[in-house]
Amino acid sequence: MKGSFRTIANASVVIILFAVLFSYAMFQGGFVSWFLFFSFLPIFIYLLGFLFHPIKKWKVTRDLSRHIVQAGDGITAAIRIERHLPFPLYYCIIEEVFPHSLMKLDSRIDKYHYMDQPYKLNVARQIKKLSFPLFRRDFQLSYSIQQIPRGEHQLQQIRVKTGDIFGFVKKEHIFEIQDEIIAHPANRSLHLTERISSFEQGSVTSNALNLANTNVAAGVREYVPGDRFSWIDWKQTARKNTVMTKEFEQEKSTDILLILDSCQHDKLNPLAFEAAVEVSLSLLEVFRKQDNQAGLLSIGDETVYFPIEENKENRWKVNQFLTRVQPGGDRPFSIKLKEEKNKVEAGDIVIFIVSHLDDFLKRTILQVHQRSKRAAVFFICSQSTITKEEQRLIQQIKTASIGIQILTEQQLVKDTIEVTIG
Repeated sequence: MKGSFRTIANASVVIILFAVLFSYAMFQGGFVSWFLFFSFLPIFIYLLGFLFHPIKKWKVTRDLSRHIVQAGDGITAAIRIERHLPFPLYYCIIEEVFPHSLMKLDSRIDKYHYMDQPYKLNVARQIKKLSFPLFRRDFQLSYSIQQIPRGEHQLQQIRVKTGDIFGFVKKEHIFEIQDEIIAHPANRSLHLTERISSFEQGSVTSNALNLANTNVAAGVREYVPGDRFSWIDWKQTARKNTVMTKEFEQEKSTDILLILDSCQHDKLNPLAFEAAVEVSLSLLEVFRKQDNQAGLLSIGDETVYFPIEENKENRWKVNQFLTRVQPGGDRPFSIKLKEEKNKVEAGDIVIFIVSHLDDFLKRTILQVHQRSKRAAVFFICSQSTITKEEQRLIQQIKTASIGIQILTEQQLVKDTIEVTIG
């Protein structure tokens, strides 16, 4: 409707201008008046041709250098326009219409310098390029999108504007061109100062992250090349007159459940939530490398549970979910967590990753701690926004022998985040 009205208005301007000059020549007469009229005729023919030039039939395509990136990366794009008729065009303005999800920046760890002022990362992305195609049938323009935030971003529209050199006729059309950019969350480097390992005899804590636990001997066997010299059982060797080595009990992996607070609340810091997503992904990767099985429970607008099992398909689903998850829902995290009691009891170790603390959540964490072997809390927030009430709750959680670690901008801006569990 808007396009039809614009076409009628442009046509009216051209016709009125032609009628005025023709009337002036007819009534005024003389060389000057008719000279003006015939001098305008080529312009009138061009404007008439431009008026009916089918801009909506142009073939517009968008080529992206990459469709899948990591948050903070950049891509280049090229918009190409092809048209069948080499009608002369003085100028052409090409504009990429960005979705709301791209209206913020992700500068990776540098973004956490704005932890107390997250609104400073909001931007109004706008890409407008001016071209002078003249008689060319096809032309293209390139641009780049930098510091792409985490999420699934849909590029759907390209706006094209053009007009004649005098500004009498202007045309605009929006082309529906579908492309998707998927920005996975950044996998942060984490250093665990403790590793939790369990055996049939009980549970122990080891500070060596990648050192095999070989202090529980289950029996002896004959020596084979590659066994350590310190493993030799000299008593059995002397008794059987052959070299015997100790055989150690295999380490049993620990089941770990991460619980991510994905609920919306009035004081939610969007950067704290981004850090929570990155820490969740990084912890899952660290546990996988340690041969510990870890699951994920996200509680927000919807509750999504990824069971404690290790396979490529499950890891892919978790990665996809953490790419698109956004805070939502109208109920507090602490209340919804209470409703997921059965899932919370699935892990030997339960780790809460939250950006908000309240008294009801503290009581729920204490109850979970009583039913599981160990519980830990990662509280992510800006240093300047921690309230006295939250400080009181943190102290109460510590008193209950629950490990709670506060991650502020001071820790998040480092290349490697020091993390303690327990």
